[in-house]
Amino acid sequence: MPSFFQSLINLFTGSRSQTSPEAKAEANALVQQYLAGLQQAYADRNGRQLWGHFEQVKHGAAPENIKALRRSFPRVSETLISLLLYVDGTYHREYAGERLAFYLLGSDVEQYPYYLLSSQEMVENRRLALECFGDYVARRYEGVEIDDRITRNPNRLNWLHFADCINNGGTSQLFIDFSPSPTGTPGQVVRYLHDPDEIKVLADNFEAYLQMLIDGGYDFIQADMLG
Repeated sequence: MPSFFQSLINLFTGSRSQTSPEAKAEANALVQQYLAGLQQAYADRNGRQLWGHFEQVKHGAAPENIKALRRSFPRVSETLISLLLYVDGTYHREYAGERLAFYLLGSDVEQYPYYLLSSQEMVENRRLALECFGDYVARRYEGVEIDDRITRNPNRLNWLHFADCINNGGTSQLFIDFSPSPTGTPGQVVRYLHDPDEIKVLADNFEAYLQMLIDGGYDFIQADMLG
């Protein structure tokens, strides 16, 4: 299995992406900072062995899967690509014959972890937002809070589903929104929360979202949840 850094080299040298080398380097640097802090959070909360096992079995996304993701979402964040090249999903993902469920992300919901979906799942779920939230964004239901930065036209929905919560996505899901309202920002990170239902913009982009988790001290990693 190629190393994380070799995977980056192979992908970027063979890609048609017009993203500058500087932007790719910045994306990789942020991911490395995020992962270093996450590893320390696991260590501080009695999860050192869990992290060590995770590092042993996981691998990054295959180049063909990254290309498929770029085809489906041409404006996909280079930082998300960099994260996927490190690990291709943690949501009951099979690695080395073992099904792995590993907390990698969080949100504004305190002490509540999320799984990263695989690159293949992100492509397969590209119509999920329209199927599940079309009526919500059209504001057809009273009592459902929808951020004004989210479009009101369900036919414009272009969301990349990248994470599901610990409850198998039943309580909360995370998306990158490429079809915002005029007051929103393309690439903003959106969080859906159930009961009470709410769709909220968490950050203007995926980079700001990761920085939010860093600044929050990785509070979604809790010792009592690591077994």
